[in-house]
Amino acid sequence: MTDKQTIESTRWTIHGEREVDGTRRARLSIADVELPDGVRFEQYVIRAPRSAMVAVLDERERLLLMWRHRFVFDRWVWELPGGYVEDEEHPAECAVREVEEETGWRPQAVEPLLTFQPWVGTADAENLLFLSRRADFTGAPVDTNEAQRVEWIPLDEARDLVSRGEIVGAGTVIAVLELIARKAQGEL
Repeated sequence: MTDKQTIESTRWTIHGEREVDGTRRARLSIADVELPDGVRFEQYVIRAPRSAMVAVLDERERLLLMWRHRFVFDRWVWELPGGYVEDEEHPAECAVREVEEETGWRPQAVEPLLTFQPWVGTADAENLLFLSRRADFTGAPVDTNEAQRVEWIPLDEARDLVSRGEIVGAGTVIAVLELIARKAQGEL
């Protein structure tokens, strides 16, 4: 068996997908799935637009974070600013716009950090994570519904917030851990 045949032998077959409900921010559908061994079942699938976030670090290696309430699981948590990429918008432009609207800080020179899918077994929700090493304060946040407060948190303290469960969102957890790893390797 060739490598391609080996890989293909574990591919799931999708016989169809029907939308159950949808908005401009998410679509819920049911996929008709067949496993390689012939077992067939239905699987819920969530389709969501791309989102972009920015890990903004200042010269003192402090991370720009927002303290906000998440109603879905009714908790207050720290998060990176970010949001959904509009149809014709470049993800980096979206990321910069979201940071400024939500925090009042405008990131400079954003660069791609990494891309991830937070819930690969059920959702298609590409998250694009950017890094900026400088931001300029432009005034009070325009979007007053996003954060209770905005703070610059030392990166090492942000790692502790992950451990204590005060940072739980996948994008922010991933960003903090990636930045800590890069710092340890001297790449930050």
